[in-house]
Amino acid sequence: MINLNVNRKSYQLDADPDMPLLWAIRDLIGLTGTKFGCGVAQCGACTVHLNGEAVRSCVTKLSRAAGQNVVTIEGLSADNNHPAQLAWNEENVPQCGYCHSGQIMSAAVLLREKPEPTDQDIDDAMAGNLCRCGTYLRIRKAIHLAAELQKKEGGTT
Repeated sequence: MINLNVNRKSYQLDADPDMPLLWAIRDLIGLTGTKFGCGVAQCGACTVHLNGEAVRSCVTKLSRAAGQNVVTIEGLSADNNHPAQLAWNEENVPQCGYCHSGQIMSAAVLLREKPEPTDQDIDDAMAGNLCRCGTYLRIRKAIHLAAELQKKEGGTT
C-alpha cells in the first residue's frame, strides 16, 4: 500500500511503486484534469505540484510521491479562483484546452517564485510546456495578468 496525499486528501493505493503518478491520479483516484500528453516529460500536459515543485507526473514514480504533498489542477484553488485560472479565462487562452492544466500548474509555480515575472522569465519558465494550438502569446499575457491579480490580492500564490 502506498500513501498518497493529493489535494489535501489522503489515499491508500494498492499499486505498483513504479507506476507513473499520472496514472495513479487519473485511474486510481479519478482526477482527470491532469492530462497525458507525451509520456516522456517533454510536453508538460501532465504537470502537477509535488511539495510545491512543478513535476511531470508521467515520469514521476508513485514511490517518489508517496507521503509527499501532490496538488493537481483540481486542488490548485477552492473555486477555480487562482489568479492564473482567472487570467486564463479572462484572456481566453485555451483553444483546444488540452495542455492548459499543465500550463496553469507551471505558471502557478512561476508566480510564486517570481511575483512580477518579465517576458523572459515567463518564456524560460514555460519553455517546457507545449501548446499545439500555439497560444503562447495569450499564455504570456495571462501570466502577466495573473501577476497583477495576485498583487491586488496582496500576496503570492
